[in-house]
Amino acid sequence: MTSVVEIPVWFLLMLLAASIYAVLTSIFLPSVRWFFRRRLNRAIERINNGLRIQIRPFQRTKRQVLIDRLSYDSQVIAEIEKHATESGVPRDVLQKKVRVYAREIVPSFNAYVYYRLGYWLARQISRFIYRVKVSAADIPKLSRIDPQSTVVFVMNHRSNMDYLLVTYLAANQVTLSYAVGEWARVLPLNLLVKGLGGYFVRRASNDPLYRKVLERYIHMSTREGVCQAVYLEGGLSRDGSFGRPKLGFLDYTLRGFDADADRDIVFIPIGINYDHVLEDMNMLAWTDPHSKRKGLWFHLKNVLRFLRFNLFAGSDERFRRNGYASVNFGIPVSTKEFIAANGIQFKSLSKEQRFQQVTLLADELMDAIRYVIPILPVPLIAAVFVRNPQGGLRSVDLIVEVDRLIDELIQGGAAMREEEKPRNSTLLQSVQLLQRRGILIEEKDRYFPNPEHGALLKYYANSIAHWLRPSEGDSHGGSAVVGPANRAASDGDLSAEPQGA
Repeated sequence: MTSVVEIPVWFLLMLLAASIYAVLTSIFLPSVRWFFRRRLNRAIERINNGLRIQIRPFQRTKRQVLIDRLSYDSQVIAEIEKHATESGVPRDVLQKKVRVYAREIVPSFNAYVYYRLGYWLARQISRFIYRVKVSAADIPKLSRIDPQSTVVFVMNHRSNMDYLLVTYLAANQVTLSYAVGEWARVLPLNLLVKGLGGYFVRRASNDPLYRKVLERYIHMSTREGVCQAVYLEGGLSRDGSFGRPKLGFLDYTLRGFDADADRDIVFIPIGINYDHVLEDMNMLAWTDPHSKRKGLWFHLKNVLRFLRFNLFAGSDERFRRNGYASVNFGIPVSTKEFIAANGIQFKSLSKEQRFQQVTLLADELMDAIRYVIPILPVPLIAAVFVRNPQGGLRSVDLIVEVDRLIDELIQGGAAMREEEKPRNSTLLQSVQLLQRRGILIEEKDRYFPNPEHGALLKYYANSIAHWLRPSEGDSHGGSAVVGPANRAASDGDLSAEPQGA
């Protein structure tokens, strides 16, 4: 017992490292995890007490549990069996594929990250760039939404700033889970998106196995009451006008909905508009078949130029450069009320019958979004010049024309009141914004549209074009329309009609 044992120094170091690791994993780390988990749970409880629609238990469940639950969902297993039988691919290979999809889709929501980082970033960036306006079409109806229902925000998609704006403005009521495209699957952005509760979507995927996994995740999260935010058009508007609604998300949400047993799904239409969409030139480039796609260096230069002009500017100067960003909350649409009004039950309908009803609901939601699209100074000025592309206007005449246009919109039923008309000083600042960007040219105290930027004028005018009546003989109205725009799409995009039953 008293004999000396000699061991190499490297072996002694290995023993010490193993001992330290054992102490850390068995004593120290569990205590630290317990301490921080306890503080995090207390923080979540404080946050929950201030929310109208609280964070659901589903969002607080460990991510690995949700991945396992999704991977071994009965309908996913049935799809694996079907695919294995038809293709001859081994079932264990397909199961591994499903787990990859599940890990890609399932978020790792962290309430502390959402409110301490996500909300702070959304608030600071939104208010740094724009003067933010928010209103609601019917506040009493919004306040009467059942807190136990599943709330889904359905929005038009004008800019990537939409994510930040709506997150910032809705943060005192709900936590939102966004469906995010593959563009955000880069480090470290993907970690932030998942921490904020977002889930990635392969919009152009035609893999039936992937579609089934995505469908079941949307079904699970909706059934558990997770609040979500969805762009019915599927992607950014490239010409400023409304796109056709995609049916994929709505169908995934409603195909198994039981009005008698499930919690209600309440859709809240949201209209978003800007005086200056930061990506407008890039969006227009996508619509031009002869335009070359801009590379990373081009976008990086734009970001640096934006920071140079705005980082050290005062709030008034930034407002003159970027104007308003506005969000309007519309009148809620209850799924149970829609079912009762149409005398249907989604889960008992055939695929064709279900898609007919989903299309009707999509059209109703798109009309509700159009109704609450904010009517801002720059779109109004752009609409005036789109109607009169050759005529120069003095500033006083332009103000008169804008005032006349607003009266026309109000008479046509637009969600704007007389007292909400922009002041003359605001209109003049918006004219200067357009002049500074080279969209308008001033000659002899008159403003003319710059022929090189006619597409930009139409881009902004198109955001309110659904309220406009083309002038007699007007051949320059662009995509101005009256009434509802094109109906629902059914193309190969994942956001459109899903395959399968």
